[in-house]
Amino acid sequence: MGPKMIIVGKMMKDVFFFLFFLGVWLVAYGVTTEGLLLPHDRRIPWIFRRVFYRPYLQIFGQIPLSEIDAAQITASNCTYDPLAILLEDATPCTNTYANWLVLILLVIFLLVANILLLNLLIAMFSYTFSKVQGNSDIYWKSQRYNLILEYHSRPALAPPFILISHLHLLFKRHIRKVQSAKRHDFLLELSEIQNRRLLTWESVQKENYLVAQARQKRDSDTERLRRTSQKVDQVLKQLSDIKESERRLKTLEMQMEYCTSALSWIVDILAQSDIAKGKQVPPIQKKD
Repeated sequence: MGPKMIIVGKMMKDVFFFLFFLGVWLVAYGVTTEGLLLPHDRRIPWIFRRVFYRPYLQIFGQIPLSEIDAAQITASNCTYDPLAILLEDATPCTNTYANWLVLILLVIFLLVANILLLNLLIAMFSYTFSKVQGNSDIYWKSQRYNLILEYHSRPALAPPFILISHLHLLFKRHIRKVQSAKRHDFLLELSEIQNRRLLTWESVQKENYLVAQARQKRDSDTERLRRTSQKVDQVLKQLSDIKESERRLKTLEMQMEYCTSALSWIVDILAQSDIAKGKQVPPIQKKD
């Protein structure tokens, strides 16, 4: 419930911003239509009623066509006299010379209020929800710390047994005159030594967390598949190198055979000629 309550609180702030924009737009439309329809009415309460209340009802679909549409306005027992209107001797007549402009303003007002501003409110709510929900763990830890701090500062016994704790404190302070010892179990500022210890502890915990994450990542199926893929790639690369070495060896063997054949031919030619008469031809080594 903690993060949800924070979401509700932040959404209330969003509602206030929405109501501010809606109020500005509502007043602008109400003042404009009031000046166009009833310029002779000087009654302040009725002006405020038509400026605020009538546009507010129009947002929810209650549109008084008999007051703004020239085709449905009936001019009976009305007057344009400001004094008679102020004395409420007759109702003010609706001015119809700019009725087309009033209808256009009504359409624009409803489009902006019911579509633009409403979707803006929904977008603000969605952003607030996603932002708080993404940091819900931080909000939960903060509220848990405040709850622990609150319980730590209160007596141990729960109501109605808390009266025993109050009587015990009264006996210690006023009868035995025991001064209260201020305890600082929860600190916002640490000393230099405590700060170094805290930083050391945080570093150790960080390393432990990173090692655990690395071990979990190493032991996961995806990581094992990735390592297997790397090993297969290495084996394929080694096989390609072996094939290349075999190809080069075959090429060298072919060249050696060609050189051996050529040398044999040269030896045969020299043996048949007069140049090498009386000399023993070296034996040719045969392959095993």
